[in-house]
Amino acid sequence: MRKKTMGIYEILKSAHSGWRYLVIILLLIAFINALMGYFGNKPYTEGSRKLNVFALISAHIQLLLGLAIYFMHDWYKGDMSVGVQRYWKMEHISMMVIAIILITVGNARSKKRDSARLKHLTIFMYFGLALLIITAAILAMVKVDPSRHLFGM
Repeated sequence: MRKKTMGIYEILKSAHSGWRYLVIILLLIAFINALMGYFGNKPYTEGSRKLNVFALISAHIQLLLGLAIYFMHDWYKGDMSVGVQRYWKMEHISMMVIAIILITVGNARSKKRDSARLKHLTIFMYFGLALLIITAAILAMVKVDPSRHLFGM
């Protein structure tokens, strides 16, 4: 029996697919932390700041993995009249880049806020919008590409 070896594309695709769970978990925790911090009028701690930075870094790593896959698979050459190709060529990457921009801007703006409550509110709003966009993109992926499902590759 021959052992199947994985190429770099398959490795990156698996990493991208698995890494999304870390990104979503960190974003959810940061979002909930900011929500509780805002409504509970809690201090903005070093732990809050680090959590937000870890969520930001994980999202940027996910973007780099996704861009590598995007260009290795030639999705940018896809036919726009075919739903699956249009989704991967334009919709998925656009939605994810917008979500990562929101995460980045939210993290940067929260640093400039004077009060802990405003810092929490900024993270809550920006990370929350990013989570909505990411969720919409994943749901659209499942709808458009029948080979994909929510919890697998």
